[in-house]
Formats: sequence, structure tokens, C-alpha cells
Amino acid sequence: MEVTAPGNEQTSPKGMAVSIAVGPKDGFDDETLEQRQLNCLCINTIRTLSIDAVQKANSGHPGTPMALAPLAFTLWNRYLRHNPRNPHWPGRDRFILSNGHASMLLYSMLYLTGYDLSLDDIKQFRQWGSKTPGHPEYGVVPGAEATTGPLGQGVGNSVGMAIAQRWLASQFNKDGHDVFDYRIYAFCGDGDLMEGVSNEAASIAGHLGLSNLIWFYDNNHITIEGNTSLAFSDDVGTRFLGWHWNVQHVSNVNDLPQLDRAIQTVLKETERPSLIIVDTHIGYGSPHRQDTKEAHGEALGADEVRLTKMFYGWPPDAQFLVPDEAKAYLGKALERGAEWEKDWNSRYSTWAKEFPDLAKTCRQMLDQELPDGWDEDIPSFPADAKGLATRESGSKVLNAVAKNVPWLLGGAADLDPSTKTKLSGTTSFEKNSYGGRNFHFGIREHAMGSIVNGMALSKLRPFGSTFFVFSDYMRPVHRLAAMMDQPVIFIYTHDSFCLGEDGPTHQPIEHLMSLRAIPRLLLIRPADANEVAEAWRYIMPLKTRPVALVLTRQAVPTFDRTKYASAAGLAKGAYIMADSGGTPDIILIGTGSEVQLCVGAYEKLTANGVKARVVSMPCWRLFEEQPDEYKRQVFPPEVRARVAVEAGTDLGWKEYVGADGYVVARTDFGASAPYKDLLKHFGFTVDDVVAKAQDVMKKTKR
Repeated sequence: MEVTAPGNEQTSPKGMAVSIAVGPKDGFDDETLEQRQLNCLCINTIRTLSIDAVQKANSGHPGTPMALAPLAFTLWNRYLRHNPRNPHWPGRDRFILSNGHASMLLYSMLYLTGYDLSLDDIKQFRQWGSKTPGHPEYGVVPGAEATTGPLGQGVGNSVGMAIAQRWLASQFNKDGHDVFDYRIYAFCGDGDLMEGVSNEAASIAGHLGLSNLIWFYDNNHITIEGNTSLAFSDDVGTRFLGWHWNVQHVSNVNDLPQLDRAIQTVLKETERPSLIIVDTHIGYGSPHRQDTKEAHGEALGADEVRLTKMFYGWPPDAQFLVPDEAKAYLGKALERGAEWEKDWNSRYSTWAKEFPDLAKTCRQMLDQELPDGWDEDIPSFPADAKGLATRESGSKVLNAVAKNVPWLLGGAADLDPSTKTKLSGTTSFEKNSYGGRNFHFGIREHAMGSIVNGMALSKLRPFGSTFFVFSDYMRPVHRLAAMMDQPVIFIYTHDSFCLGEDGPTHQPIEHLMSLRAIPRLLLIRPADANEVAEAWRYIMPLKTRPVALVLTRQAVPTFDRTKYASAAGLAKGAYIMADSGGTPDIILIGTGSEVQLCVGAYEKLTANGVKARVVSMPCWRLFEEQPDEYKRQVFPPEVRARVAVEAGTDLGWKEYVGADGYVVARTDFGASAPYKDLLKHFGFTVDDVVAKAQDVMKKTKR
């Protein structure tokens, strides 16, 4: 195909001189004219594929792929260690497109470098059932390391991945055998750096000295509403210097030698994570869209596409054109990737022979298989009317499991003395001491969640913990963990207004229902210590589902399981805990700390000749996944008299109590007082439950 001679320049409609893509600044300093032209051809192939896909879909974000194509070309062609034939090769570098709206940039690179993504897949961008959805989706797009789109999440994930690499290296790299030595690269934009989660994540990354982490900031000054000056005037470089990052600046993304020098510089950094600020022009080459908000999220339009391709020296009417030379050159990633993986496999094999026990542990971790006897130390708790707070029993069980699963690790958002999530027998994960399993995320709940998602994507089994009310800061994290089918464990304590004196600001009300509404997420609220133990027995074998484990601050009775049903029923989401026989006159349903109220009411009612049943319902979603026959056994349809008890909002409970039932719930905020006073004031006593049960039985007998 015809290419424009180097050295020519055109003037944009705004009067700004811009280099044609084959200009002298588009080649590397030591490369021939022929090679610079080939570089240009590859870059423009990336650009035009992105333009054409967005135009065909009449939907998407063309401007950023047009701007960042030189950077993607440079990074992927020269530095990113990956194998397109094996996207899950453990020794690969990780690449995260945090500004996920620029998904066509990623898809173009994946296709051109040989991943399992075809040109037809590119043509089906944003269409039903395609491998090229609007934003990258983990598990859908071969080579997508994370689901990105909600801005800031991808860079947060990248910090988790960098932490994971450091931990893996500390555990498995021995005596010069560096089996885990990869880097993490992330692209991000103005929107990512405005979001609070990126600030939190960058702060902790700098604190930990994660020099294996490199972010590229697309500094194009444009958002959906217009120029970033409308709302954003931060000195980004100074901000990151304050967070102990190495900061480099590339003044022109089309200057490949400058890009190359910046990357080589940060690869030599050993003490700090690195940020490369790259000045770009969104919609580069578009006569009427460059540097405008319209280039961000709109197809260019047929006429503008033709003009833009003319600017690139591209056949203006060609669509989805992939020159053989570009495909062959970028396709060399297949050869490089095969060699990299072959070399890694050889190193891994030598290491495994020398350290067979470590190799066994590593393989189990990577395959998400649990060690034999992983649950043998989980305690069984004796009946105790006084009992334990489930955060206390949770701590005992967590430590019993962690003792036998070395890659179970995590921490709290500055709250482990309260959430009881500190692991015994290990140290803290700190700068230059990356072998500990206790993580201190600081008061950064959102970043904590995004980080543990990134750790899970790296095959660790992480948990993050805070007070349940602060799960509000982490809602995007829950959604993405569920969307990516990652078995992250979120441990939430202080689960109701029964935390008491701290008052309504710290007392969750709507939170149980809010998290239950998230698809795929399992919210488990155990009733006593033995349900906590069963919860962990259920959680640990999971490979694809996140869990929110919701625990109490206050002590709850440990039920006598010789009198009441085994806590093993937790695995079915709900189970008959107590039953007086025959068809019940009343079904009492509870979760967590309120099960004790149901049991107390059951004892009083049965003593008066009422046929009662108690159903402990720690996980709604698990129950909904049971066969209909089991559901009918637990909740016989003919029994209309039902009372549910939960120290939260009543939303959703009508599904289980029916039109004639009643929900003892809290539909307003809490108050500051000792929790026993709150229980009495808000109507959460055994006598209150008995009275409601009697009312419902009278109502349903009419």
C-alpha cells in the first residue's frame, strides 16, 4: 500500500501542526526509514481498526485508541512479555486497560498479536455474543486480565497484581531461581485519576515501594463534558511524587524514541512504582474531532472517517484493512511469547526439581486446589448460652484455615483489632518485606476491595475486612468481583444496629439487602459459631464466587446442636433448625444474631402447644439455588403463618413470609445506646417475636 514520505506535515483545522504518522518522530532513533515506515503502518492499523469497529457499531470510544496507538505499539512490541497462545501463562507480564472505554485499543492489539480473537470478532464489536464487548470483560475476551470500565478500578486491580507478584516472589523465588519476576503495566486516563479509588491505590502502592508497577497516564485533557479544566486542574506529577512514585513525562505520544527512553528509565527503577505521563491528542488525525469531547464517546461518522484515513495516508474507503506487513510484524509476538514461555517453563522445571514441596504448593495455588487436610483444624464449638460474637469465632476459624492454606491472606482497612482478622504465625506485608500475610490497607476501603480483586486475579485467596456499614465504599468492587467470578472473601463485622453506642452513622440497616441484590455474590450471615465454621467449609472450595461474610460485634449463643439441627445445613442457604413435628402452625425465619430470637420464641410457643418451626437462613442466594422440592420442605406452601426477624430493612422478605406474614425489621436508622437497650426499644425481643407470631397465626386462621 502507499505510504506518505517522511518529513511531510499537515495542519489541522485548528492550525496546529501535526506530524503525519510516518514522520521522522514516528520511528526509533536507531531505526531505518523502512523500519519507521513499518512502525507507522502498524500504528495506523491499530488506529483504523479501532475507528472502523466503532463506526460499524455506531457506538463506542474511538478517540483514545487513535491517540494511544503509538504507546500500545511500543509497549506490546518491545516490552510486554506475554504469549498470545497461552493468555494464562503464570510468568507473563500483566497489562490492564483501566480506561476500559478504549477497549478497541486492547482488542486491536490482541487480534494483531495473535490471540484467539479474529477479524470477524473485531467486526462484531459491541454486538450480542461477541468476544469484543463495550468494555473489556475478564473471561470473555482472551487476554483481558480484568474487567474494566468503572474508572479507577483497573489501576486498583493493578496494585493488587503488583502486591501478588511481590508476595509470590518472596515465597517461591529461591537461590537465584526467579520463577515469579513479571511486571504490571496499566493504561489510565484523566477519569481514572479523578476517581478516589485511584488515589487510594496509588498512595498504598507508593508506600509499599512496588517498583514492579508502571502506569501510563493518557494526558489528553478531554472528558465527556469537555476540557478537563471544567473540573480538574491537579498537578498530577507532583501528586504522584508526593506518593513516592517515580514520575516521567513524554511530551508527544507520537515520538517513539521519547516513549522508549521513558520506559527504559522506569524499568531501571527499583524502589518506587512509576508513572509515565504521556501527552496525547484524543482523536488524533481527525480533522474535526481531534481534541474535542465528541472524539471521546461517539463514532466519527463516515465522512470524518474518510478524512482521518486520508490524514494517515490510508486508503479512505478501505474498511478493516490489515496490511500483511503489519499483521506479520505484530504477529511476531507469537514467536517471542513461545520463547518466553519455553524459557520460563525450563526455569520452573529446574526450580521444581530442586524445591518439590514448594512446587507442589505453587501448583495447588495456581490450580485453585486446596491442600489435603485444609479443614482439619476448624474447631467445633460447644453449646454455650453466653456464646461468642461471630467476629470472635470467625477469627478462630479463619486462623485455623489459614494455618493449612498458605496462600490465604489479607487484612483490614485499619480495623483488624475490631474485625479480628489478623493472622497468627505470620508477619505483615511491608515495603522490602513482602513475605507476610497480614495486610494493612489503611483507611482505604475502596482501594482495599479493588486490590484484593487484583490479588484474586493473580490466583491468591485474599480477604479484605472492615465494618459492614463501610461496605458502601466498596460497591463497585463487589459488582466486579462477581462479574469476574473471583472467589474474593469480604469479611464484614459490626453487622447491625447492635454495635450500639457508635450510633446510626456506623449501624448498617439497608446493607444486607443491598449486597443480596448483587448477582452471583454470596452474602452469608451466620447465626452462631458453628455456622461460622460451616461457612468457611463452604467458602474455601469455591473457585468462582465472591462471598460477603457478615459477622456480629456482640456475643450470640452457641446453639446446642444435639437439640437443634446441624449447622451443616448452611451450605443449602436455609435449613430447618428446630421443628416440633407435623405441619407447623408458624414458621420463624432468622439470620445471624436474630436466629436466637426465633429459637427463644420457638421454645415459648411450643411450650404452649404451638407447632412451630425455626428456619435459619444465612444465605438467600444459596437457598434460591436449591431444588424446588427442598424449598417446599423448608417452607411448605400451605403454611401461610410466617414471621421473619432480621436487624435490617424489611425489603425482600415478603418473598419468604408471603402476603400474610410479618417481618420484624428496622426500616429507619439506628441510635446511639447500649445494644440491649436498642433491641428493647426497636422491638427485637423474644416476647416481641412471640406476639407477632400469635398475631400472624390468628390472621391466617380467619
